[in-house]
Amino acid sequence: MKRTKTIALLILACIGLSSCKKENEHQFPLEKRYWDENDYKEVVFELKYAYDEDEMLPTFNDPNTRSIVEKLTDQENFEIVLDDKELGLKYKNRIAEKFFKVWQEMSDVYSSTDRKDKYPYEKEFIAVWHFGLGLQLKYFKLGNDYIIENADDPNSRSIKNKVESNVKTLIRNYMIYLDLVDNENAFSEEGKEIYASGIDRYFIELHNLYPNSDYNEMKRKSELMLEKSNSTKIQSSLNQLLEVITEEVPN
Repeated sequence: MKRTKTIALLILACIGLSSCKKENEHQFPLEKRYWDENDYKEVVFELKYAYDEDEMLPTFNDPNTRSIVEKLTDQENFEIVLDDKELGLKYKNRIAEKFFKVWQEMSDVYSSTDRKDKYPYEKEFIAVWHFGLGLQLKYFKLGNDYIIENADDPNSRSIKNKVESNVKTLIRNYMIYLDLVDNENAFSEEGKEIYASGIDRYFIELHNLYPNSDYNEMKRKSELMLEKSNSTKIQSSLNQLLEVITEEVPN
């Protein structure tokens, strides 16, 4: 009888330890006010490789894990460094590049679709995208500022070509976000609205930063996506974008 009771207690203890281990096996530096690029490397690795296939990733809808996603997509994590006027341009460029590489790894954490071809993590997926759009505005500007600052002749044709080439790359990177309209049915109505808000905010910021750049490719892409979209909210955002960039598209 005592032996049976002892075995039962051991089983319960094992179950308890297993539960505790499962609950605490994912560690995130939430105690830190800001995450640096090294924190992001560890967090992204954890999200991509330490979760079981059937295990729920951190989401905005889960009060127990919401803070993880909020911290992951908090743009203050890179702004605190990249906007610091006391830091050197070369240093900030190096940090911006590290964040950009981490974001490239991070961008597919929430990108999967389920058996119904829907995004089960649509809010998180879009928030990660918005993180990247905001980051790229600063990353590319810092790069161009560094090129100009270190040039013998900032007004030379070769320097202007480098700067224009970088802006063109940035515009094309932004166009990848527009490609998501091809799969807009994977979003819920709320997801479509959140997605469209990214066009309203970041694409207008892009244009405000580089109003005289060539947006012909983006104009054509926006027109094609406008024809494909069945969402009134997305259509409205695309129309607004077209109005803005058409005014400045070179003849």
